[in-house]
Amino acid sequence: MQIVYAASECAPWARTGGLGEVLRTLPRQIAALGHKVSVFIPYYRQVREYSQQQSPEKNYAVRDITIPFLGYSRFASILDGGTHSGVQMYFVDCPELFDRESLYGTPSSEYQDNWERYALFSRAVLEATKVLGAPDLFHVHDWHTALLPVYLRTLYSVDPILRNRATVLTVHNAGYQGRWPAATLECLLFPWDIFTPERAEFYGQFNYLKAGLVYADRLTTVSPRYAQEIQTPEYGEQLDGVFRQRAADLSGILNGLDYNDWNPAHDGNIAAHYSPENLEGKAECRRDLLHAFGAGRQDDSTAVIGVVTRLTTQKGIDLIAQVAEPLSRETAVLLALGTGEDYYENLLRSLAAKYPGKVYTRIGYDITLAHKVEAGSDLFLMPSRYEPCGLGQLCALKYGTVPIVRATGGLDSTIDEWNPETRTGTGFKFQGLGADEFLAAIQRALTIFRDDKEAWRTLMHNGMTADHSWTKPAAEYLEVYEQVVTSRN
Repeated sequence: MQIVYAASECAPWARTGGLGEVLRTLPRQIAALGHKVSVFIPYYRQVREYSQQQSPEKNYAVRDITIPFLGYSRFASILDGGTHSGVQMYFVDCPELFDRESLYGTPSSEYQDNWERYALFSRAVLEATKVLGAPDLFHVHDWHTALLPVYLRTLYSVDPILRNRATVLTVHNAGYQGRWPAATLECLLFPWDIFTPERAEFYGQFNYLKAGLVYADRLTTVSPRYAQEIQTPEYGEQLDGVFRQRAADLSGILNGLDYNDWNPAHDGNIAAHYSPENLEGKAECRRDLLHAFGAGRQDDSTAVIGVVTRLTTQKGIDLIAQVAEPLSRETAVLLALGTGEDYYENLLRSLAAKYPGKVYTRIGYDITLAHKVEAGSDLFLMPSRYEPCGLGQLCALKYGTVPIVRATGGLDSTIDEWNPETRTGTGFKFQGLGADEFLAAIQRALTIFRDDKEAWRTLMHNGMTADHSWTKPAAEYLEVYEQVVTSRN
């Protein structure tokens, strides 16, 4: 089978979160199963800078693709990014749209022409495959590439090369939808008959994600629990009705973790290596982490609590702030790493100022320090209001760092509550959005950390030996691909 992945990011070239990690690893897993796989991402400035470190030359796969808009055209080229672990990388080059400081926008707002940037990207992928070889299936991700299935079923519906190609759309986060004025539809040359409540219209706007949900052959999201949640008004971000209508075509497939990058047995970012059979190196990682945050030496009885997160409302930073005062009275220190909205960055700074010696923060994105937090912490907090899948808790499990999570989305799917009687479970969960429940979960964990070291080692071992690799998810995706290609043919 020939499969094309199209997405707005792919690690290590461009990454802001879990999407980039998925696009790094899933295609490689599918390629390893014997399929021909290509990945397309925009040729952002970050991609150019990373690529030039490997090779200063631009290698063109396709030159001068014309992308028409209402009253004008833009021109794009496809750069050959080489083959990596069996996956062919391609970059869509359009400097006036992608050669910018950031991927999606400034710290204060998204780029106002994102509607044009990602429409061009989706259509350029289609045009490129007519030259490079049309796949059996396009797998697109989130709103940025959700127009690709719409193009296929409208403007390309009579194209002799592309008209019968299958599509799968994965929703990584339904909260981001790509909503634009109705006139955007005309600018992109779509027929107005798709601008109805049953198709692409959303309260008077043109909604890229909704359009993709309607026109894609199959839908997936990144955990079974989130697949259920987005069909409810609470989590569906006003698209719950669409998700319910397409429930028969919606699968929840849990993301995996790339153990080549995240494994304390050989991680080059941490101070010492360790494994479930030999945990000695974790103590050195703990000391190294405390030093990196300027937290000095801490007694072994002091729990090191780590946080690595985007600083947004979704991530429950307000809950962390609400428990900071009672947590400051515990034998524990909190080390938080993240970047995001100004309000939450300042909130973390204020907590560090208010509770010196108890709360330490680093504002920014630092992948090396993120590895250190995962390896050196005893506990890891993820009190997300919603979390489609989550990467941090999977890393924490592998590194023997016990997660405390809100029971939502992928957090609920991947963490089992510790049962002291059966000695099973991998972490601690709380249900609601109240600080009291969150604090109670933390205190349950601290009690075991302080009073029952044997149970704590069992908890660590349970998490480190749990299999959250990509092997099972890749097989589930492949089953979806085979079904949809057979159906489309």
